[in-house]
Amino acid sequence: MKLYKVKAILVALACFTVMVGCSNEEVVNNQGEKESANEKIHIVTTFYPMYEFTKNITQDKAQVDLLIPSNIEPHDWQPTPKDMAAIQKADLVVYNSPFMETWIMSIQESLGKGQPLFIEASEGISLMEGTEEDSDHDNGESDRHDEESHDEDHKQLDPHVWLSPVLAQKEVQTITDAIVKQDPENKDYYERNSKNYIQQLKELDELYRTTLDKPSNKEMITQHAAFGYLAKEYGLTQVPIAGLSPSEEPSPAKLAELKKYAKEHQINVIYFEETTSPKVAQTLAGELGAETEVLNTLEGLSKEDQEKGLGYIEVMKNNLKSLEKSFVNK
Repeated sequence: MKLYKVKAILVALACFTVMVGCSNEEVVNNQGEKESANEKIHIVTTFYPMYEFTKNITQDKAQVDLLIPSNIEPHDWQPTPKDMAAIQKADLVVYNSPFMETWIMSIQESLGKGQPLFIEASEGISLMEGTEEDSDHDNGESDRHDEESHDEDHKQLDPHVWLSPVLAQKEVQTITDAIVKQDPENKDYYERNSKNYIQQLKELDELYRTTLDKPSNKEMITQHAAFGYLAKEYGLTQVPIAGLSPSEEPSPAKLAELKKYAKEHQINVIYFEETTSPKVAQTLAGELGAETEVLNTLEGLSKEDQEKGLGYIEVMKNNLKSLEKSFVNK
């Protein structure tokens, strides 16, 4: 993260510390211990997959809030003072990775050892390196917690682990363990919900395996490099137009290379995401005479889609149908 951004966040956070302290609804009992006016634990989640994973674990036993609006690209989002006040009032903050939520480390360090407890859902998962196009972004080495992890001289690691149903199970378990530790009285409830949801993710994984085991050619061109973990899990080859950031603009040489690759591998579908402009994907598809299809990164899910009953599992099933169109038509 750029230095001026870090300073701005820390200054704003300091200004709001007093406000949060004054507005936090707490009482003190006879033993001098704090008791919350609301018995439910309060969890702030950064973007949609973290929200859904957490909500499926806690259901009605916790207040779970979504920090980043569904219509905003999480890669580009930065917290406002109001957002930081919400973070400071929470018991837990669930985020995916400092390589996705690049602002999280500076806020966590500024709050010290006090509340809230920050939970990195991808902790323990070995992250893959990004593509060469990502060298101009906030970078890090394989040790995500090394003090040099945000230096711009190192490779950016790919944070999109939630798009693999297998790694999503690991994230759910990590979140579950943290919630149980925070609220042990409801341990059985959380673990039962978590087990049920992980079983659904296992069934999703099996659906992907049986479906994607059939085609022999498994190359796909995507809007940006978000599907590396999914591709690795199911033997696909992801060829991204842009790197890890969907806002990157590919060079003319890169587009020419992609056009040549698509023709050589008979690729007739170009994928783009709902939260980003499809312009580049449409241009490439037009030059190839190919179709375009949505491959949803789940970085944001609209309220309309949620009201329709769509969630992680349903969207991932839709993604699988989109992938089938590419592979089956070859």
